[in-house]
Amino acid sequence: MTLSTAQLDELSQRTLAHYEQRAEDFFAGTREHDVSQNINALLRYIEAEAPFAILDFGCGPGRDLKVFRELGHIAVGLEGAASFVEMARTYSGCEVWQQDFFKLDLPHDYFDGVYANASLFHVPSQALPHVLKQLHATLKPNGVFFSSNPRGNNEEGWNRDRYGAYHDLTSWRGYLTAAGFDELTHYYRPPGLPMDQQPWLASVWRKRA
Repeated sequence: MTLSTAQLDELSQRTLAHYEQRAEDFFAGTREHDVSQNINALLRYIEAEAPFAILDFGCGPGRDLKVFRELGHIAVGLEGAASFVEMARTYSGCEVWQQDFFKLDLPHDYFDGVYANASLFHVPSQALPHVLKQLHATLKPNGVFFSSNPRGNNEEGWNRDRYGAYHDLTSWRGYLTAAGFDELTHYYRPPGLPMDQQPWLASVWRKRA
């Protein structure tokens, strides 16, 4: 099914409303999650001289944004939910842009790394190529892109007022390759468990020259 612009807007607003209504509980429930594996996966492949300019795409309340700042990098958050934007600014001390994923306004060739942790799965497959091309464009030459999303068998739809698209590795590779990225590595999370107990697919990519 092809979604109209109005339907995409409605999808975005409904998903954001879900987070607005649960912002405090979401922050309390995720603040202590250990995603250092993901943060390190992005940083190890960036070839620029530190400090790095990093975009935390879908930064939520600012947990990982704060870590990037404490590591000495110049981190900027991007978030659609107004409550999360304010939380992230206060918690991290970083600049945070409030932007809808479907209406991005990003500078070109600006960031050394883009970090999209548990955010891009809210983008329907129809809109994903456009969003990925914008993230590709905002990276500097040879910049690095990280993503982590709940994986699936390429199904998508509503889950408790949140829209989600759940890709397998083959599908995800297809989208990223078409957008101009070369794969560096991928892995499943949480670490140390059988694959059927690892619901997250993480991958790292370099902007193709």
